[in-house]
Amino acid sequence: MTGLSLTYPGDRSARAVRLSWGLMAALVGASLLALGLGAASVSLPGVVGDLLAGRGVAPQDQLVLMQIRLPRLVLGLLIGAALGVSGALMQGLFRNPLADPGLVGVGAGAGLGAVLAIVLGGAVAVSVPLAAFLGAWGAVVLLYRVATRGGQTSVAVLLLAGIALAALAGAATGVLVYLADDRQLRDLTFWSMGSLGGASWAKCLWAGAFILPVLVLAPRLGAGLNALALGEAAARQIGHPVERIKTLTVLAVAAATGAATAAAGGIGFIGIVVPHLLRLASGPDHRRLLPNAALLGAALLVLADTGARLIVAPAELPIGILTALLGAPVFLWILLRQARWEG
Repeated sequence: MTGLSLTYPGDRSARAVRLSWGLMAALVGASLLALGLGAASVSLPGVVGDLLAGRGVAPQDQLVLMQIRLPRLVLGLLIGAALGVSGALMQGLFRNPLADPGLVGVGAGAGLGAVLAIVLGGAVAVSVPLAAFLGAWGAVVLLYRVATRGGQTSVAVLLLAGIALAALAGAATGVLVYLADDRQLRDLTFWSMGSLGGASWAKCLWAGAFILPVLVLAPRLGAGLNALALGEAAARQIGHPVERIKTLTVLAVAAATGAATAAAGGIGFIGIVVPHLLRLASGPDHRRLLPNAALLGAALLVLADTGARLIVAPAELPIGILTALLGAPVFLWILLRQARWEG
């Protein structure tokens, strides 16, 4: 008697599981590269060998690894996972593969907060990361109030109001940039291009306090986002709390992307490219897509940061430039591939 198969034609769940294992292996490899490569010469196998043999690690190696590279690696893992998951959540909520966290005004609000802190630094006694985080959350709270009426949140209004809010925040940012002096303009330029150069254990701690709960929550929203793909009415009929799913999704994106942008500045294309690649590889099931988006986003950002440190060593290329240089061609390839398939 043969066993009953639980798969069906077109089911790609087994492929998604294999992809998860492959992404975990890639993440480990990317992490080892990030720890072992850089402007300072550190032999990671030598350090591991010294530890296993009970010998002490050289003070310089210990400083480079424990105070510079390891915090930077941890922050890169957190931010990459946050951006990847946020992009997948946004695309699931809006049922649009072109959606990204910027549609709910998180990036624009964070940018306005950062500009305020940099340009009005003497008058606003708040650090740039905190100001960026408060700006991101302020934008999302305002947007949610506009889009919610009688306990019902309109996804269409959320989208349109997000575009308007981003334009308004961009205009206010432009006014502040016009008023900035040369030093402030330089600070604004580097912040907007993104970097993990300011990584520290303290920054990892507060960023992780917002990002890690989202990474735990996101897979629990997978079934609900799958149901929303059928339409809100159909999702309600099969028992999903649609309004709760929408609220939790927007709040999760605000927390994760707000913390990521506050900690590292503007880093583009991770949130929009990662879910696309995963859908091509293993299908649209959000129960698998969301965890895999965290793994792939983290691996890609860590690899991009390693490249940013090596390309112009001992200087450092802003990571946002590298993610745009790599992400834009990949995104165009995806669009052309999809257009050929539809044609």
